[in-house]
Amino acid sequence: MSNNPMQRGQQWLKSLLELTGISTEIDGSLETHQSHDDDSHQTDGYWLTINTANLTPEQIQTLIGADGSVLDAIQYLANSTLNINQSPEGQASYTVELNGYRVKRQAEIQAIAEAAAEEVRSTGQEVEIKSLSSAERRLIHTFLKDFDDLETFSRGKEPHRHLVVQPAIANKI
Repeated sequence: MSNNPMQRGQQWLKSLLELTGISTEIDGSLETHQSHDDDSHQTDGYWLTINTANLTPEQIQTLIGADGSVLDAIQYLANSTLNINQSPEGQASYTVELNGYRVKRQAEIQAIAEAAAEEVRSTGQEVEIKSLSSAERRLIHTFLKDFDDLETFSRGKEPHRHLVVQPAIANKI
């Protein structure tokens, strides 16, 4: 397998899909994040997009699963498997995309994060967000981390773990 994280991810995902009887190409791209505080861009990871040209609508729906559960499982396996035996510097983060699902869901998650932030700011009370996967909770943590007036944490145990957004404690050191 390639030493290049993007190529390694593409090869791994293509092989996994072939084991299920699905033969398709995997497109790769860099994922970057822009901080709210400045104009710097940093690479957060790699997007592995399953090409839909040779897939039936049924195959697409099966690979996404109910509420993205199958796509989440594939992404979890990719991140776990591809980072085994990698040095900390060699580890990478992979997002598995299919048929625009992740892009649409990220926009929904960002809207949820913004609504929660607005509610916390207007009421001064914490807001608990339920029914998110661990990856979606991580996205909200990432979306809101640059706002000094807010803090986020998770509460509870799976499968009843929730994300909480609250006003930042003023005396943080």
